[in-house]
Amino acid sequence: MLIEGPDAIAFAQSQFSSDVSSLAVGRWQFSAWLDAQGRVRALFHLAKLSEQSLLLVLRGGRADTLAEGLRRFVFRSKVRVEAMPARALGTSDAKDMYEVRQTNDGVVLGCGSHALSIGAHADDDWRVEHIRMGWPWLPDEALDALLPPALSLERLQGIAFDKGCYPGQEIVARLHYRGGHKRHMHCVVLSQHIPPGTVLREEQSDAVFVLDSMLANQSYIALAVVSDAVSERGETLALSCNGERVDVELQQRWAD
Repeated sequence: MLIEGPDAIAFAQSQFSSDVSSLAVGRWQFSAWLDAQGRVRALFHLAKLSEQSLLLVLRGGRADTLAEGLRRFVFRSKVRVEAMPARALGTSDAKDMYEVRQTNDGVVLGCGSHALSIGAHADDDWRVEHIRMGWPWLPDEALDALLPPALSLERLQGIAFDKGCYPGQEIVARLHYRGGHKRHMHCVVLSQHIPPGTVLREEQSDAVFVLDSMLANQSYIALAVVSDAVSERGETLALSCNGERVDVELQQRWAD
């Protein structure tokens, strides 16, 4: 998705959770669009292509839905919000973290150990890397459902606490300064394939919300939002999905 025009940066600064004004041309940052209750409506890589052009690479959800929602807040701003057709995502050679390169085929985002290619070719290798790095992907069931601490957005520098107001800012600040959120993101190993968006239960309570899952080295690794009450009881959990047992090994926990 593209946001372009003389007011593009100011518009994004007023709507998104990150400090867009600090982003340099040729760099990207994590960012999110929140609802008034602070829940994450969209999560994306925000790349600054020029002084008047921003590219949003969504990590789940639909660009046309996001664009339609954002257009309601344009008012008199000199900005154009355009949903682009879906493009292939693939893995490219390593490039510096947060670097943005425009190529004949599309755009490449540097991710340190690798790069995410938009438009050139499709593969799933980057998904495995992102799971291990703790970079969430939001299935449809996660949209409008999770607060930023559950996705570790502060660690990803996708949340700003010292800029002006934006949707959900009051909730974000309260969670940051007062704490109290009881679910956090983990990298886990599952005993079987579990589709993204699935909730694993312990008796009658939701325990694990699977965000993304991939087969890697004969193991199913996943990113999941795990209840603190469950994770504090040990590194191995026996949960259920539609009446079937699923073993979950907690490998890494990320703070807010």
